[in-house]
Amino acid sequence: MSSENRITSNRAFIFAIAGAAIGLGNIWRFPYVAGENGGSLFFLLYIIFVLLLGLPVMIAEIVVGRAGRASPASSLRQLAVSAGHSKHWSKLAWLGTLAATMILSFYSVVSGWVLHFFFKSVSGEFTANSIQATSEGFQQLLESPWQVVLYHGLFILMTVSISGQSVSKGIEKLNNWLMPLMYLILVLLLIYASQFSGFTVALNYLFAFKFEAVSSGVVLEAMGHAFFTLAIGACCLMAYGAYMPDRQSVVNAVLIVALLDVLVAVMVGVATFAVVFSEGLSVAGGPGLMFITLPVALAQMPFGSLILPLFFLLLVMAVWTSAVNLAEPLVVMMSRLCSGFRAAGATIAGVIIFLVGLIPGLSFSFWKNVSVEGKTLFDLYTGFATQVMLPVVGLLVLYFCGYVMEKKVLIEQLGMEGKPLQIWQFLIRWVSPSLLLIVIAGELFRF
Repeated sequence: MSSENRITSNRAFIFAIAGAAIGLGNIWRFPYVAGENGGSLFFLLYIIFVLLLGLPVMIAEIVVGRAGRASPASSLRQLAVSAGHSKHWSKLAWLGTLAATMILSFYSVVSGWVLHFFFKSVSGEFTANSIQATSEGFQQLLESPWQVVLYHGLFILMTVSISGQSVSKGIEKLNNWLMPLMYLILVLLLIYASQFSGFTVALNYLFAFKFEAVSSGVVLEAMGHAFFTLAIGACCLMAYGAYMPDRQSVVNAVLIVALLDVLVAVMVGVATFAVVFSEGLSVAGGPGLMFITLPVALAQMPFGSLILPLFFLLLVMAVWTSAVNLAEPLVVMMSRLCSGFRAAGATIAGVIIFLVGLIPGLSFSFWKNVSVEGKTLFDLYTGFATQVMLPVVGLLVLYFCGYVMEKKVLIEQLGMEGKPLQIWQFLIRWVSPSLLLIVIAGELFRF
C-alpha cells in the first residue's frame, strides 16, 4: 500500500475515525431518541452498550483491516486462508459494502435536508417563521422530488470530491480541518446554551439518573443507537484499519474515539434540551425536533441569526465526514475494478449511491402512499439497513475475530495477551454477539 494511501499520524487517524463515527446519530438522532426514552435512563444504557457492544465490534473491524493491509475483501480472504479457513469469508465485505451503500443512500438524502436548512438559516428565513410554518415548509421539501434529488446530488458531489483523492490528501485533510472546527463550534453552542434557564434542567434530565422501571423498548433503542453511532457493522472501519499507522495502539485509538463520540452526543444533547426546556417545548419531539422545533426556537433567541447557521454548519460538517467513511468500502471496491484509480472508482460509487438513494428520497413524493403497517417506504428502508443489516455484519465480524482469525494475529495487533486478551475474547465471542442477536430479533419482530 502506497504512502498516499496511509494515514500519516496517530492524531490524524483518530480524527479520521472520529469523523467517521460522529454524524447524524450524535447530532440528529441522539437528542430526540433520548427525549423519547427517558433521558438519563437512556443515556446510562447507551454508555453501557457502547462499552459492551460498540467497542468490541469497532476494535474487531480495525484489527482485521490493519492485519490485512488491503481492501476489506482481500484482508478477510487473506486472514481466513492463513488460518486454514474458507476464502469465501471475503464475501462478508460484499455484505458490508451493500449495507454501507444502502445507509449512505438515505444518509445522503437526509444530509440534503441539512444543506437545505443550512442555506435557509443563512438567509434568516426562520426568524419570522412559526413552528407550524416551518413544519409545512419541511413537508413541502419532502414532497418536492426535484429539490430532494438536487440536494441529494449536491451532497453526493461533496462526498465524491473527497473520496476521489488519495487517503492522505482527501480523508485525512478533511478530518484534520473539520474535526477541531466542529468541537470549537460545539463548545461555543454549549456556552451559548448555558445562559438559558433550562440549562440546569437539561443537565438533570441527562445526568440525574432515575432508576425507574426499564422497558424492553428503551433497552433495544439504547443498544441500536450505541451500534449505529460508532460507524460499525459496514466494514468501513475495516477499510480505515488498513490505513492505520503501524505503531498506533488499536485499543487506545478506539477508546479515544468512543470518548469523543459520546462527548459530541452529550454536548449536543445538553444544548438541545437547554433550548427545549427554556422554551417549554416537548422533549419527545421526534425526528422533527432538529428540522422543525429547534430551528424556530433558536432563531427567536438572542443572537439566533448567528447561532442557527452555526448549528447547521456543525451538522453539515458532521454528515460530510461520516459520508466519506460510509463511501469508502464501495470506493475501494470500484477502484479495484478501475485498475486502482480512486477518482474513477469514487465517481462510479457516487453514481450508484445517487441512484439507490432515489428509493428513500422519493418515498415522500412519488411513493408516499407505499406503506406497511403504518411504516413508510423510508422507514422500512432505513430500519432494515441500520437495525438489521448492520448488526448482522457486525455479528459476522465478531465471529471472524473470535473464531476464525489466528490468535497470534490478535496478540500482534492488539498488543495484549493473557488475562486482557481473554476478557476481550469473552466479549467478542459471547457478550457482544448476544446483545447483537437481541437487536436483530427485536427489529425483525418490529417489522
